[in-house]
Amino acid sequence: MHCPRCDGTRVRVVDSRTARGGRAIRRRRECADCGERFTTYESVEERTIQVLKRSGAAEEFDRQKLIRSVRVACAKRPISASEIEHIVDQIEDEVFKMARVEIPSELIGAMVMERLKSRDHVAYVRFASVYRNFQDIDEFYDELQQLRQKREREQAAKNQVELPL
Repeated sequence: MHCPRCDGTRVRVVDSRTARGGRAIRRRRECADCGERFTTYESVEERTIQVLKRSGAAEEFDRQKLIRSVRVACAKRPISASEIEHIVDQIEDEVFKMARVEIPSELIGAMVMERLKSRDHVAYVRFASVYRNFQDIDEFYDELQQLRQKREREQAAKNQVELPL
């Protein structure tokens, strides 16, 4: 391991702990030459999963691309960066557990929407509007109506009082 500051090779590990849901090890390191502290991650090199796009093209699964798309949907919403990381961690785990070489992008989008729908309706609608490629305002309105009806059912169930026997 080389120090990113002085390119020295006398680097020692100061602290190690698990990261990314136990799929990686986070190591704090310190350079004996210049005293610089930096973090490295050690993880298992996993097999490549291809994402099949609607156009028929295939591209390698990209965690960072998924994080960016969820961040855009969650912009200016009360969803923290750690919650976004957790959502992406869950989806990534689910994708790798499927033990497939190829996975349709529609399936990944559905996983994101499922998680956003339960956390924040605005972020969900933002993501769904891009992912589902709404063609007109009626499709958008129908989705909002479904969300409203679901929320009303949940409120009615919450406010429902059980009668004593």
